[in-house]
Amino acid sequence: MTTKPHDQFAKDFLEELLTPLGRVKVNTQVRDEARFVDVLFTPEIPSQDPNLGLLGKIALTNTTLFEPFSTQPTRTDIRNCFLKLFAVIAASQRQAKRQRRKLAEESLPQLWIISPSANQALWVELEVKLDLENWPSGVYFFQKCFRGALIAVNELPITSETLWLRILGRGETQRQAVTELLELPESNLLRQNILKLITNWRIVLIQQQDELTEDDRELIMNLSQAYQQWEETTKQQGIQEGVQQGQRQVVENLLRFRFGSVDEELARVVDSLLQLTPEEFTPLCLELSREDLLARFYSHQ
Repeated sequence: MTTKPHDQFAKDFLEELLTPLGRVKVNTQVRDEARFVDVLFTPEIPSQDPNLGLLGKIALTNTTLFEPFSTQPTRTDIRNCFLKLFAVIAASQRQAKRQRRKLAEESLPQLWIISPSANQALWVELEVKLDLENWPSGVYFFQKCFRGALIAVNELPITSETLWLRILGRGETQRQAVTELLELPESNLLRQNILKLITNWRIVLIQQQDELTEDDRELIMNLSQAYQQWEETTKQQGIQEGVQQGQRQVVENLLRFRFGSVDEELARVVDSLLQLTPEEFTPLCLELSREDLLARFYSHQ
């Protein structure tokens, strides 16, 4: 379970977007020593096209490991990503062998590392290359046998095709993407769901005031417009059920961020927390231990 707000948001974000396309596993443990893939995606035939643009093109190609970073990944970060990829490939090959079938090279899992920007010196050292005939600028590929690619989010073209990846960027790149998200029709289900995730992300960041860096404060500003839009839309709806559902989502995501999941016991605490205001329940979710939460709310039900 990650303690980094960006990591948790990125996992929730990719899970939300990719679920209609196939099976999504978050924090998937791989063999070797304990290693966890941020998002492991296995494509299936979707019932409808969620229109994810470049992200959809990547996801539907093959089993995919997504490793999103809030800052430029280092050499060590990239090596660790490939260790996970090779462990997943080895597991796939073992399974194919047990089933007495041949696993084609092009069907092997592929790694996609998502970086907010490019470290040009490191990119040269890694010998990654663009493939502008088939992929947009900002998408760099390792040598073919390594089954890996790097996405420099700030280099992606500003089009609807790249919107969902640009939300994971930083600075002006992210700010532009959030503006485009808000311009989508209010009936767009992805728009609604991602706004809720952004709202949760911003709340978690604000609760860490004593530890905020300058980048964190810039991030809060980037997310503020989306937060205000979500808040205003919820108020304009004027339906208590909608408000309650939105707050329930916030509470459950805060508990998931803190404890990794919301099991049956924690789920029973949610209703009690919803009797409080967001200003009251947010610090309780982030500061109280599981035992204290259960003792405070669960025992009185």
